[in-house]
Amino acid sequence: MSVETDNETEESAASRRRIAPWALVAAAMFAVAWGGNEFTPLLVMYRLDHGYSPVVVDVFLFAYVLGIVPALLLGGPLSDRLGRRPLMLPAPFVAAAGSIVLAFGADSAVLLVLGRILSGIALGLGMAVGGSWVKELSQGPWDIRAAVGSGARRAAMSLTAGFAIGAGAAGVLAQWAPWPSGLAYILHLMITLGAGLAVAAAPETRAATPSGERRPLIEDLKIPAAAHRRFRMVIAPVAPWVFGAASCAYAVMPALMADRSGGKPVAFSALLCVVALGCGFGIQALGRRIDTPHSARAVVVALIVLVVGMAAGAVAADRLTVPLAIAGSAILGCGYGLALVSGLQEIQRIAGPDDLAGLTAVFYSLTYLGFAVPAVLAIVVQALPGVGYPVLFLAGAAVAAASLILVLGNSRSDLPGAADAPEPAHTGSIAR
Repeated sequence: MSVETDNETEESAASRRRIAPWALVAAAMFAVAWGGNEFTPLLVMYRLDHGYSPVVVDVFLFAYVLGIVPALLLGGPLSDRLGRRPLMLPAPFVAAAGSIVLAFGADSAVLLVLGRILSGIALGLGMAVGGSWVKELSQGPWDIRAAVGSGARRAAMSLTAGFAIGAGAAGVLAQWAPWPSGLAYILHLMITLGAGLAVAAAPETRAATPSGERRPLIEDLKIPAAAHRRFRMVIAPVAPWVFGAASCAYAVMPALMADRSGGKPVAFSALLCVVALGCGFGIQALGRRIDTPHSARAVVVALIVLVVGMAAGAVAADRLTVPLAIAGSAILGCGYGLALVSGLQEIQRIAGPDDLAGLTAVFYSLTYLGFAVPAVLAIVVQALPGVGYPVLFLAGAAVAAASLILVLGNSRSDLPGAADAPEPAHTGSIAR
């Protein structure tokens, strides 16, 4: 064996031992997702122990959208202009600041809203900038073994894992540990500091545009690909269902079950979060096998699952039994996971290199409209006492069915390069 071959073998072994660059960014995405969802199982605690009304509690849930959407819409295009690193590095530390405010603000609606907005800013940066960065690090020269679509799946799974584990840990600590309103946030603070160090070591994938060559900022904030007909007819109809389904599973259902959860409402809320997001995480592996560049098959399957999930939610809301609540949350979680990964795969199919982050940001902004669902349902029930949650879940199933019909009618339309695109290979694990 030649010296040259020996050197190549040693370099290859060293490369395998190193942490994959995409995993460094995924760690930060995991941390900001943890911070975004650790609040959710505590909604029951804030209502029962701190005296907030159901509508106010649901508004707290939605409040971090006020941070997410601006961070998404500004962070994505700015990272195309300035590079991924300058926009993503602050995200874990902003998430840490949000957790500190939440830890000490349990009895102040203003502080809870402020903490949620900070958490939202961090999550928005993580989703738009981090997701684009992971996608770019999941291809050559940083990862020559990655399969087509690995970037979307890695980003979706990093977020979903953070959402699920953060919610589970927060619920367990709030139910059984001391300082129920604060300890979970302190744990998250430590996680974000480690994630901040990890993402600092990730290589930049997009060089900043030289100042003399930059267009006016307003031009960079325009996302022409958002006018793509496939975005409007296939991606936009499924996007709000991502967190619309998730929030029904782990915000609406726990509130309905608060008095029927064996005296452990916070722990049961955490359980439903983990069930929904765990199912969402696990089923994303199926997204690779379902997805095809020749149609919107993956989006169609996601919407079918969502129709079933909303119908199951209606049954669970009517009967209010533990098994039905868990089953309904599981199906809705599957719909969430499929909708998230199929939407991201469609985005990465139609986006060009100069608008990937921006179009990802628009997609995520639409997904977070779903977090308004619990507040809207609570307001409707309060205003119309004769209309209960079972009826509203059935109405949601009808809307999901209408979305499905729209996507079916446009499934094969406006496919970029469809004629030349090969079917994806179905081998290996999705985290390759």
